[in-house]
Amino acid sequence: MIRVLLVDDQPLIRSGFRALLDNEDDIEVVAEAANGSEGLALARQYVPDIALIDIQMPFVDGIEATRRIVADPALARVHVVILTNYGLDEYVFNALRAGAAGFLVKDIEPEDFLHAVRVAARGDALLAPSITRKLIDRYVTQPLETGAGTGLEELTNREREAVALVAQGLSNDQIADRMVISPLTAKTHINRAMTKLHARDRAQLVVLAYESGLVTPGGSGSGRTS
Repeated sequence: MIRVLLVDDQPLIRSGFRALLDNEDDIEVVAEAANGSEGLALARQYVPDIALIDIQMPFVDGIEATRRIVADPALARVHVVILTNYGLDEYVFNALRAGAAGFLVKDIEPEDFLHAVRVAARGDALLAPSITRKLIDRYVTQPLETGAGTGLEELTNREREAVALVAQGLSNDQIADRMVISPLTAKTHINRAMTKLHARDRAQLVVLAYESGLVTPGGSGSGRTS
């Protein structure tokens, strides 16, 4: 059973999502909150698998709520998925930097929404390659701080190469083709990199690749080191 926490300041939005989720045999909405402060308290109380959090709310917004959930060791199993009306914007990117596993636009089709919840519950990032590319394209003109001490020195050359390709928006199959390895080996490189970099998911790998300078805005990383 996938346990979900809904955090949104609009009751009508919450009731719509709840009706959709509760109709599924493998999903249960365990609690609802109207702002990030309430959401954080309920996350600590219920420790859900998924926290669906609206990005703009009173008192404590979705970005700060995400940051606090990610920072709490007791909530390590909680995957935060940001809900937004606006698609790709600076709020979404800031939420990913805060540790969100991905994001959904509120006008998503019901079947896609349910699929996304199940994907997030498996621990996979809700960033399809096409979305990753759009995200990168949107922010390549906004250089990030580099040299943040992300721990890249702990990665093998092949792991660095895989992370650089993730940051370019490639899927596991595409990474495997580029590196001339199997998709399973590509996934293994990525998972090991996430472990070493303490990244919760693929979304954070994209952020770390840019912040560390492995991939540069407006260009691409070589992946390999000498």
